Amino acid sequence: MPRKRPGALRAAQRRLGGDRPRSRDRPPESRIHGLSARTSAAVHRYEAVSTDYDVFLGVTAYALRRYRAFVATPGRRPRYPFLDDCGCRACALRDIRHVRDMLDSVLRHLPPRPRAELGRLVAALDVLYLERTLPDPFVDTRRVWRPGDWWYRRLEGCRYAATGTV
Repeated sequence: MPRKRPGALRAAQRRLGGDRPRSRDRPPESRIHGLSARTSAAVHRYEAVSTDYDVFLGVTAYALRRYRAFVATPGRRPRYPFLDDCGCRACALRDIRHVRDMLDSVLRHLPPRPRAELGRLVAALDVLYLERTLPDPFVDTRRVWRPGDWWYRRLEGCRYAATGTV
């Protein structure tokens, strides 16, 4: 009995659903800088199925880039995060503390191994954040924060001082 050609076997597998080509209606998932392909895929899966208003496709990669840019600026002067007045989800990412909130939300919803890998990356950036910002001694008198959100307990700056406009 003659055997089937390898191309015919692959075609039969494709018809049965195995080794399906990627769907054309969504772009291929890209790797997040500093993370493995497995962790990047887990992050993309969470972003795709999340019902949280602030979580959308690509927000983790953008948040990591934004957090890195904030803590890795050259110079020795302290940095002051500022609260943005706009409530839309794109403008809210200008506030570095909201960026850290987003990363914390993603960390809470990932499986254990991707959570550990992303957690190591965020922890390294957290150390730089603590070095570059100043503690706020009067934060308890002004606002009540959740105990785990330590990044809100840093001295904040004025939005207009950063841009030079009043």
